[in-house]
Amino acid sequence: MPTSLPVPIEFSLPEGWLPARPESGDPGVAFAAVHPHPDTGFAANITVDGGFPPDGTTLAALAAESVRRLAAVADSVTVDGYHEFGSAEAPALTQRLAFRALAGETHRDLVQSQVYLSLVDIEEPRKRGVIRLALTATSAQHDHVVGGFQEFLRSVRPGTGKAA
Repeated sequence: MPTSLPVPIEFSLPEGWLPARPESGDPGVAFAAVHPHPDTGFAANITVDGGFPPDGTTLAALAAESVRRLAAVADSVTVDGYHEFGSAEAPALTQRLAFRALAGETHRDLVQSQVYLSLVDIEEPRKRGVIRLALTATSAQHDHVVGGFQEFLRSVRPGTGKAA
């Protein structure tokens, strides 16, 4: 069963991307989608997760922890890009990771683009959570699907958590 996010968000999937069935993925993921055209058996995917980090935890610390967690299961991990942006009230961070890992029964060269957003709950402004949005693709397919991920990112906005 998928987890819920610390603050509600709304978004639109890029054309062609398909929501993944919740039971098929990581239980810590609130939402997942897959690209309809896998690259040699690996489907590029977008995942959304998040939580309430301890007070004082920076987005940089969360991103570094993500690298450490990935390094525990991957053959190698390198940070190919890192950028903090936003404001003190709404900080954000992006990082791009390259890694080699076992996916299914095959070792693959993968790239993961991560975006961390610190968001205030619009219904309870004292609550601040962090949302992580990630694109994972093979290194060969990443540049072909990153535009769809960017389109997805542009659609993310605070939500009410109420069904429409």
